[in-house]
Amino acid sequence: MKKVSTDKAPAAIGPYSQGIIAGDFLYASGQIPINPATGEIEGEDIKAQTDLVCRNIGEILKAAGTDYEHVVKTSCFLSDMGDFADFNGVYEKYFTGKPARSCVAVKQLPKNVLCEVEIIAYLK
Repeated sequence: MKKVSTDKAPAAIGPYSQGIIAGDFLYASGQIPINPATGEIEGEDIKAQTDLVCRNIGEILKAAGTDYEHVVKTSCFLSDMGDFADFNGVYEKYFTGKPARSCVAVKQLPKNVLCEVEIIAYLK
């Protein structure tokens, strides 16, 4: 196993890694809309927060030597299912390969953000 870490994505806010490579796969921890340069939450609405989450995921994918097209599974967490359509509108611009996915509403996310996404990707 190998840890994946980049300063172009938010540092872990707990006792975990940004990602782990095990065999031919990257398992990335859930990303929330934190600006990696400031450590602050950014985005007032679901669209802005989803965009930042997806960009952060892209940096972790890049650090692992892969990309969005190699993502095979995502797990998406929303604080409000009323945001589902707007979330999807941004999400689909990044995950064009349409990986397998689950998407659920949860009572609360870290730092009271609106969304969190974790991924599993095949290494190219």
